[in-house]
Amino acid sequence: MDISKVSLALACLLVLAHILPSHAQLSPQNLINAHNSSRVAVGVGPMTWDPTLATYAQNYLNKHINDYKMVHSGGPYGKNLAWSNGDLTSMVAVQMWVNKKADYDYQSNSCAADKVCGHYTQVVWRKSLRLGCAKARCNNGGTLINCNYD
Repeated sequence: MDISKVSLALACLLVLAHILPSHAQLSPQNLINAHNSSRVAVGVGPMTWDPTLATYAQNYLNKHINDYKMVHSGGPYGKNLAWSNGDLTSMVAVQMWVNKKADYDYQSNSCAADKVCGHYTQVVWRKSLRLGCAKARCNNGGTLINCNYD
């Protein structure tokens, strides 16, 4: 094979890697494990991976790779979003959501005064049984991760 053809093929792959959404470091099993370990800790049953939810999550991200907005879609599923101005792994995103546990009061089933804990409660919501997540690299170099719950 001609070296110029190999170079052209590599250049095309590099361009596609920057244009298409990034799925790197998005392991469904790792995401399920991270969510379920937090759920077990509070006596809640496990979730399973759902490809339909993952597609829904990816479709949302595809609409926002140009504007990198963390806007909840108002769709039929629960949602957690995470954004970073660089690379963000899905495991770090889940940990960010779970860290909000410190702001949650189990006795009153509410967030502590002036705190936001909905990301944590979404992870451990008893009625959430299915999970689907996606990751995209935004055009500004940032990363958006979206998990949907049903």
